Amino acid sequence: MPNNRTYAHPYIPNTVPEVRDAMLKEIGLTSMDQLHDAIPDSLKLNREMNLPPAMTEYELRRHIDGLLAKNKHGAAYLNFLGAGCWQHFIPAVCDEINQRSEFVTAYAGEPYEDHGRFQTLFEYQSLMAELVDMDVVNVPTFDWAQAASTAIRMAGRMTGRSVALLPKSVDPDKVMIINNYCTPVMELRFVEIDEATGKMDLKDLRSKLSSEIAAVYFENPGYLGIIEDQGHEISELAHSVNAISIVGVDPISLGVLQPPSQYGADIVCGDLQPLGMHMNYGGGQAGFIATRDEEQYVMEYPSRLFGIVPTEVEGEYGFGDVAYERTSFALREKGKESVGTQTALWGITAGVYLSLLGPTGMQEVGETIMQKSQYAAKKISAIPGISLRFAETAFFKEFVVDFNDTGLTVAEINARLSEAGIFGGKDLSTSFPTWGQCSLYCVTEIHSQADLDRLADTIQTIVRKP
Repeated sequence: MPNNRTYAHPYIPNTVPEVRDAMLKEIGLTSMDQLHDAIPDSLKLNREMNLPPAMTEYELRRHIDGLLAKNKHGAAYLNFLGAGCWQHFIPAVCDEINQRSEFVTAYAGEPYEDHGRFQTLFEYQSLMAELVDMDVVNVPTFDWAQAASTAIRMAGRMTGRSVALLPKSVDPDKVMIINNYCTPVMELRFVEIDEATGKMDLKDLRSKLSSEIAAVYFENPGYLGIIEDQGHEISELAHSVNAISIVGVDPISLGVLQPPSQYGADIVCGDLQPLGMHMNYGGGQAGFIATRDEEQYVMEYPSRLFGIVPTEVEGEYGFGDVAYERTSFALREKGKESVGTQTALWGITAGVYLSLLGPTGMQEVGETIMQKSQYAAKKISAIPGISLRFAETAFFKEFVVDFNDTGLTVAEINARLSEAGIFGGKDLSTSFPTWGQCSLYCVTEIHSQADLDRLADTIQTIVRKP
């Protein structure tokens, strides 16, 4: 911003010249440029930006609406994309409650000034703890990747070790985030997966276990949709070297699948997005972490935990922070991890979803998803030239389709599906190049039998075309 500006910008605060000058004087500076002294001159533009003429508010709105109209979304297309952001049915009450002004606008504060929000988060934590069969659940993190990262760092602090083992089947994008969060405190090493089953190679896991391993992390169901039925063995191997077993889980699967605590998990993490959250470009995701109610675990959470305590009035209860002194909010720069803005609103949403469905509803939606995904996989793999990558391995809602024998690339197939109003599966040819032309398909409770038949028929028409 030029120093000779003589008017206040309508949208940028503190640009009134007198206010700007007073602020500069207060911090001992004489110009705005001095605020940027730490930035090398080679990185500065050093000229006026070549911007188009300013639009009126109406013109700007029309321009932005036009850009947004180019987006293709799941409501307009038949969608089979998943891979970390899944299209599930969202009960109307989830949006009704999470858009209440007291929840949308609430940010921070103590129990005496935000009691209702703290109670809703406590209720969410209680419901989530019951679902994952653990005792303690945190206020949500940004997403599954951050939850996994924090879980790994918690394990590192608890064990005093600095290496975590992960299977090579973990989502490459998630791995980049975990590596970013953990470097340089923790080192990630990878365990091979069985090429026939997609499950973790236990022989390779055994060979990589040592006294420097802080944690073994695996997912169930995993990124490729596979149900990892070796959970007991993996956890036992981790415990054999006094490492911590961390399991990442899609919570909507827990109405039908055994919770990780029952096959040895010490820390459970995952994404809340399936529990009442719409798919959003750049949002709509939130991660959770769950552990046993043991001090060594509780004191390593960097994020907030809410508990219930009796008040001075008999029969009355209040809600507030548990061990607030362990958080980065209290410790600031001396915190174990920095935790800033969190996705508490999505925790409230997940609590609404879980309370609405209850145990029976969660079982019903899980069974429905498995039935529909099995039907779709069977229909697609019956098409000549198409098969399932891991045909003998159980899966939940996602499965890998092998198109190598069709002579077409996944990109070509997806382009033709798009022309027919269908979003095909995620192209895995870049992430897993040795598999050739494979794609990850996702089927949930929103898909009807007619939808699945339409998908299979369209794919069959595409691969038959010369």
